[in-house]
Order: sequence, then structure tokens, then C-alpha cells
Amino acid sequence: MNSPIRNRINTIFVHVSDLKESVRWYAELIDQPYDLKTVKDPVYNLPINHFTGLTLDSGPEGVRKDPSRSDYPLFNFHTEDIEKAFTFVKGKDYEVCSDIIRYEDFAYFTIKDLDSNVIMICTG
Repeated sequence: MNSPIRNRINTIFVHVSDLKESVRWYAELIDQPYDLKTVKDPVYNLPINHFTGLTLDSGPEGVRKDPSRSDYPLFNFHTEDIEKAFTFVKGKDYEVCSDIIRYEDFAYFTIKDLDSNVIMICTG
């Protein structure tokens, strides 16, 4: 039997403790417009190109989430210019976890969001 599950990632869930601040943080990182007056618990779907979406999830209303932390990236955002991206996040005072790591055809660095989720910014 062929699998009914498609070969496509639909949505990435990022568990956050403060939904409005997380919406601001992620939207500014990827230069997306946002209106905090429209942000309502428990989730916010951040518009992303193509198939994959990013859902910020603060959990049930009235219950503050304490997301478990990982030392490893949850996912990555793509950039065409790693130097420009690195300068941008440093200028926004985002927490940068690594210098730019370079390979022959790929470069990346990592940052942490407000809940210490590690996010990779990469080329390639």
C-alpha cells in the first residue's frame, strides 16, 4: 500500500511563552508585517512562502507555556547573503549563538529566539 502521507512539511510548530512578543520577534526577523492587536492566544500563523507554515503556539489561554529548550536548531530560514543576514540580526540585538560557519557550498549561523529556541540562518 502506498503511504497516504505526503512528502512535504506542512507546518512547523514553535512553542513560545509570550505569543505577542514572539510574533514581533519572528515577523521582524523575516521582514513580515504584523499587527499585535490581531494576535490572540493560543496560536499565530506566520505567513511563509510556498507550502510550509510557521505556527507560534503559546498553549491554552491563561496557562503560560515553559517550552523545553534544545541546543540544536529547530529549523532554518534561508538567506542569499549570509554576511548581510549576520549583520542584520546583530543590529537587531538578537541573541547570536555562533559565528558564521562556512563550507564549500553552504554557510550558516544560529540565533536564539525569546524562549531560547535555536534557529539556523543558512545559504545553500
